[in-house]
Amino acid sequence: MANILRTLNGWFWWENIWLPENCSWSNFEDRNGYVYPKPQQLYVTIPYAFGMLIIRFFVERCIAAPFASVLGIKNAKRVKPQTNPTLETFFKEDTRKPSPSEIRKLSKKCNWSVHMVEKWFKRRRNLEIPTVQKKFQEACWRFVFYFSSTVAGFIFLYDKPWFSDIWEVWNNYPFHPLQPSQYWYYVAEMSFYWSLILTIGIDTKRKDFKAHVVHHFAALGLMFCSWSANYVRVGTLVMIVHDTADIWLEAAKMFNYAHWENTCSTLFIIFSIIFVITRLILFPFWILRATMWYPIYYSQTIVIAYFFFNGMLLVLQFLHLYWGYLIFRILRKFIFIKVLKSPLPAWAKTDNDENVKDERSDEEEEVDSSDAEEECKKNGIKDGCESTDPLLNNNNH
Repeated sequence: MANILRTLNGWFWWENIWLPENCSWSNFEDRNGYVYPKPQQLYVTIPYAFGMLIIRFFVERCIAAPFASVLGIKNAKRVKPQTNPTLETFFKEDTRKPSPSEIRKLSKKCNWSVHMVEKWFKRRRNLEIPTVQKKFQEACWRFVFYFSSTVAGFIFLYDKPWFSDIWEVWNNYPFHPLQPSQYWYYVAEMSFYWSLILTIGIDTKRKDFKAHVVHHFAALGLMFCSWSANYVRVGTLVMIVHDTADIWLEAAKMFNYAHWENTCSTLFIIFSIIFVITRLILFPFWILRATMWYPIYYSQTIVIAYFFFNGMLLVLQFLHLYWGYLIFRILRKFIFIKVLKSPLPAWAKTDNDENVKDERSDEEEEVDSSDAEEECKKNGIKDGCESTDPLLNNNNH
């Protein structure tokens, strides 16, 4: 087994895959006080991810929750529906939103009124929808991290030659020694993305959930491989370009949850401008131009890693275009609804013309009280199926 692992490791780190001509892994051996990147240095990011979770717990409980209260965001409580095996089975195995005909069939089967069945499904769906306070706490945590990482990134990179001269991204590769600030920048970013993957099952799921999963794994793969092959210059630039815009998005989300519409709109416009500059201009025309064009122009040998790295960077760019499209839709609604105050043309109308909704966010259903319990009390309706309790459970969950 050990021989198989050594063989696979040798194949994976074959020099012809990662390194240009006349370069070998021996060039990465520490010498003359210089330290070079090594793959095993990033193994600590996995246990550090659990440290990130501890920090997140502290931020959400001790900072985000009190801040939410200051902004007037209450911790809403869900009303748990009465236990009903028939409806529960239908909810899990068929659909969360039954059609009117299906509701009537279930009503007869359970000996409930149609209104009670509708209310049961609404409350059952609400149990799986995160509260506004939970969304606010998650956004606050991401804001704290992105703000900290952006500030750290500028501190770490402002005096580096490649920060002002893009040719330095590739020139004299791979003999540039590692600096401690770059190492901790990588560790913090990778630990954060590992923590997001660890909590992906319990965090708020949005409409672009799959795009985020692809983004997280692509980011981790790029960071690990760029570190291992000493593409640290490109890696650090990609990270800071991404984090700069995310600060404003998370801030806009927080004030959106607090219903500070003017503040949210202002922050979102700032985010949109920075997003366009960093991800639709700087990323493709500055970073991608360097990684895709310079190796071909200045080198006679193209290694396999060239296609891997640029392929992953192109995946990120396609995600940028997708998110840019969603941002454009939001801005279009904002301009037509909030600024012009004019009737919308048919092509621009939405389901709710009174509000500009975030295309990346799921709607949160209102948890309102129902008269189903009173109806049960008046009519003495029984909980069909096998239950004899005529009332929907009105306990807070």
